[in-house]
Amino acid sequence: QVQLVESGGGLVQAGGSLRLSCVASGSIRRINAMGWFRQAIGKQRELVAGITSGGRTNYAESVKGRFTISRDNAKNTVYLQMDSLKPEDTAVYYCATSMVLTPLARYDYNSWGQGTQVTVSS
Repeated sequence: QVQLVESGGGLVQAGGSLRLSCVASGSIRRINAMGWFRQAIGKQRELVAGITSGGRTNYAESVKGRFTISRDNAKNTVYLQMDSLKPEDTAVYYCATSMVLTPLARYDYNSWGQGTQVTVSS
């Protein structure tokens, strides 16, 4: 079993930046890929970015070029650097882990954090 705790969310003006962190504990040796999802009010949860144990990354087209996912295996932590934030980025952001080597969607992730709120004002 993996436990995940997110931090770093908050209120920021459009064009600003935030850095989210997620610390994993428990059965961390079973973790392969890690990722970030977000869910806005009235919308479906969507994959924002993912990273494999080997460092391969993928991003949603809406955040490509603005967000950067990274991981520090020594600290069991995954990060999401968010730059040039837009009001449409407002959502609850969730950290997740997967036993799959290269997950493609939500159903490939098996552990989830409680989420952290990101609000971008205009």
